Amino acid sequence: MYIKQQTNILQQNLYQLKEKFEHTNPPKDRKDRALFLKVKEETTPIYQLLERWETEALQLVQKRKVNVHPHQIVSTRENMELLLLHSYYIDVKKKRYIELYKSIQYIFDQLMRELDTLL
Repeated sequence: MYIKQQTNILQQNLYQLKEKFEHTNPPKDRKDRALFLKVKEETTPIYQLLERWETEALQLVQKRKVNVHPHQIVSTRENMELLLLHSYYIDVKKKRYIELYKSIQYIFDQLMRELDTLL
């Protein structure tokens, strides 16, 4: 099932982003064009995957194949997008970052459990 692969990849990306947040120093100049271009290049594939994941997950929810609320899927995408930027710019307190991280991970785990029961 393709949604499982997408969720798995997103979970891996989520972990890598957390590692980046925890082990990288904040940029000296957040308005640096080179940093912006680097962030854009590295995050564009994740944004695209996230968009496809949201579409497919919402379709599963509409077909009532998984027991996840549509709002949870939308919020997870929005939170992941926030986390992407926070991971590079390190512009949020660690507590807030971890809250976002855990909420995203919770929905990914819940979705994976639901998908496992379908098989």
